[in-house]
Amino acid sequence: MAEEAPAAAPAKAPAKAPRKKSAPKAKKDGPSLSKQIVDAVAESKERKGVSLSAVKKVLAAKGVDVAKANKRINTAITKLVTNGTLAHTKGTGASGSFKLAKERCCYILFYKS
Repeated sequence: MAEEAPAAAPAKAPAKAPRKKSAPKAKKDGPSLSKQIVDAVAESKERKGVSLSAVKKVLAAKGVDVAKANKRINTAITKLVTNGTLAHTKGTGASGSFKLAKERCCYILFYKS
């Protein structure tokens, strides 16, 4: 009777090379998006406030890529409303019209740099 040799153990898979970490993105110089939004609303002379589309047009004129930053613009506006920097005159959320809030209005204009 012929003896059979035991089956060879399966070879281990080669170890994966560690992933290379990508370089961190450089921060853009200049004012933040929230500050640019507040400046755009402050520059407007409208009594009833500035609409969201008008704010986006001002930001586009200042060099912001509105198509890419649309979500960040909307979240920044909602945060400014909840913080009390901006006040809603029409609409809910990020839609509608906005103006500077009464209690923050003097603070922002006085310390604007």
